[in-house]
Formats: sequence, structure tokens, C-alpha cells
Amino acid sequence: MMLRKENQNTEFKETWHDEYLKWICGFANAHGGILYIGIDDDGNISGLPNSRRLLEDIPNKIISLLGIVCDVDLLVENGKEYLRITVLASNVPISYKGTYHYRSGSTKQELTGIALQEFLFKKMGISWDNVACSSATLDSLDDKAIKYFINKALKSGRIPAEMDIYDKTAILENLNLMTPEGCLKNAAVLLFAKNPQRFFTAVQFKIGRFGKDETDLLFQDLIEGNILQMADRVIEILSSKYIIRPVHYERLERIEPLEIPEDALREVIFNAIIHKNYSGAPIQMRVFNDRITLWNEGELPVGFTPQTLLEPHSSKPRNKNIANVFYKAGFIESWGRGIRKIVDGFKTAGFPEPEFAIKDGGLFVTIFRTQVTEQVTEQVTEQVTEQVRRLLSVLDAELSVREILDRLNLKHRPTLMVDYIQPAMKLGLIEQTQPEKPKSPTQKYRKKR
Repeated sequence: MMLRKENQNTEFKETWHDEYLKWICGFANAHGGILYIGIDDDGNISGLPNSRRLLEDIPNKIISLLGIVCDVDLLVENGKEYLRITVLASNVPISYKGTYHYRSGSTKQELTGIALQEFLFKKMGISWDNVACSSATLDSLDDKAIKYFINKALKSGRIPAEMDIYDKTAILENLNLMTPEGCLKNAAVLLFAKNPQRFFTAVQFKIGRFGKDETDLLFQDLIEGNILQMADRVIEILSSKYIIRPVHYERLERIEPLEIPEDALREVIFNAIIHKNYSGAPIQMRVFNDRITLWNEGELPVGFTPQTLLEPHSSKPRNKNIANVFYKAGFIESWGRGIRKIVDGFKTAGFPEPEFAIKDGGLFVTIFRTQVTEQVTEQVTEQVTEQVRRLLSVLDAELSVREILDRLNLKHRPTLMVDYIQPAMKLGLIEQTQPEKPKSPTQKYRKKR
């Protein structure tokens, strides 16, 4: 027999125990596989003395407890009998006594929580954004956000000019954002809600400015609100606090473009927003002197790798309804060209190509800042002053104004407020927890969480 070795599709067990039905369940829920009974972990045949009885018992247990049919074959080598159980991938979810298992790599995992939800949606051919959000109503939506979409979509020419832009229900139905029963779908809430965080806590975009490494957080911002206008807000905050606008002149006109190609940067942000797993963590952008990284949670489609994204490929958006609205608004193309468009945008502008990798269950993008000048360093130094750094160093708990004054060895409250607390508050580094009376020394502050 060929050299035997366990892998993602092969598992060895020396003897049979009914709990191994979990492994069969895991293979069926993944890509199929083979379970050998009577072979040790090193691939040596140990043999089964009761192989004939198991040949009859195991198929019956698989059918009764898993509801699937598997081929169970009796094999013989050097006089030793062993079993081969061949499991085909199932196109419906398979459970074992109410629990779901999945073969990932060479291990079996029990699926729970968000992972289970994602698995069930995928098996049933449902995208999360297509599910009804029963607690949301039409009153939950922001008319200004819908008007923003209509203006963009009319300008792009991707909705008919004769559409009734005053009939909110008709607009949502046309965009496939309502169920046949008239309930709003998750996508409608994410795209247009006044406060989508009320329904989904992960509708957030975090930006942090870092110094020497990821442990050196200087200041940060948290962008919330509907995802349709989120990219605009992100670009606005980035250009005001995080990245520079080098000045040059074309004849008499003063030109201040972003240091990074704005269209390509916006495409990176759109990609993160559209393909995010909204049951997971917020989108996270880290800005360093020499690079910007962006991470959004959400696995790539099955069989896709970062290299696949750079090549011609079919479009397989995680959130189909969200992608459709972004397309009709003219923000993206619909043919899986997003990553290629990002790369081409940076290359055309003379920048290094961004790097793409899979990290912590999501797509991790690295953009390189080529204009690492004194202006970048000064941008951070000007905002995070020595006084702010001193304040952060002593603010290891919730402290009153009096306690902070004592720790910083300061005598005058106005000096503390103007040079220390107010700049730190403006940068989002600290927060006031107990306002008390105005100008009261019992006011308390802590580092922002």
C-alpha cells in the first residue's frame, strides 16, 4: 500500500468509538474525506478483531445519527483487517446530536456562535445581509442617507431616471432590501439606518495613529453610522489628522492632493466595508510613519487566495445586497476587479503595489507611504505633545483633576486643562467620566477605551 499519512482529508483511528461520528460529520460539512479504522497515527495497520460486526454497525449509525450514507469498505493487508469510511461533502448542514462539526486542516472543530451562523448561511446559500432584521422598521432609516444614495445612483446612471425617489418602500424593494413580508433586511439597516450600531455593534471603523510600533498608540478615532457614507467620513478624518497633503502649484493653482492616490485608497476602504463580516470585529486601520495597514474580518470565498484576487476572477461578494447598492451608487465595479483596480491605481501613481494577506480570519492590506518626510513626523509631534505623553504616562486609572495635578507636580489647574487635558481630549486619547460641576477639581478622567 502507498505510504499513509494523515492530512486535511484523511484521519486514522486504531479502534472504533461512536464519538468518531463527529469526525464523519466534520468531513461531510467540509470537503469530504476518508476515515480509516484500524490504523495508528503513524499509518501502521493495527487491525480490527471485530471488523465484520463494525462493517454492519457503522453504516447504520451513520444513517440514523447523521442522516447521510457513506461507503464503508473492509480492507485486508498482511492478514490484518481494517475499515475505510468514505465521506462525501454534503450540500446541506449535517449535525451530530444537535451539534455541528467541521474539518479544518487536520483538526475537527465544533462550530458555535458566529462561526456556526456563517457556516449555516453558506451551506444554505444565504448571505447574512439578506436575512430579515425583525427589530428594524422604516422609521429606523435615515432619509438623508437614502437621498444620498439616489443622488449618487442617478449620477452614475445605474438606476432609471424615472424611479419614484419619494417612495421609500419602492426604492428598498427595487434594491432587494425588503423581504416579501415587508421586513427590512440586514443590508438595509447597515446601509441606511440612523443608528445601525443599535442593531449591530460591529458597524465601526477604527483608525489609530501609531509611533514606533503597534504598542505605541498616539491617538485614535472611531467612525460609526451607516456604511454607505462611511468611506466619506473615513477619508475626511484621514486627510485632517492622519495623512498629509503635500502642496504643489500648477501655474497659479494651488494643488493639495492626498499623499496616497485617493481613488485607490477609497477603493481599499470600499472593499473592506463591502466584504466585512458584520457579526465580527470592527474594521481596523493602523497608520504608521512608513505604512498604513487595513484589516477587515471575513474569510475569502472557498478556493480563493490573495493571489486569486490579483488575477481575473469571478465576483463572489460576501454581502451581495450591500455590493449591489455600492455598485448602483457608482462606487465599485461588479466584475471582481476591485483588487486589480487598487493595484493599478497605486502603480499608475508611481507607488509600490499594496500587499494582501490573510490574517486572523480576514483580509490584511499594507499600503506603503513613500513620502516619509519630516512633515509626517511633525504631523504626529505637533499633535501628541510632550505634555500629552506625560499625562498618558500617569493616567493609569480613573483620576480626578486634583490627583492628576499631584502626579504631574503641577500647581495650576488652567495649565493642566489647556496644555494637557484639552489636547488629549481633542485627539480622543482620554475621556471625562465624572463631569461634576464646571471647573471642579473632582472632575475625573481616564484613558479612552
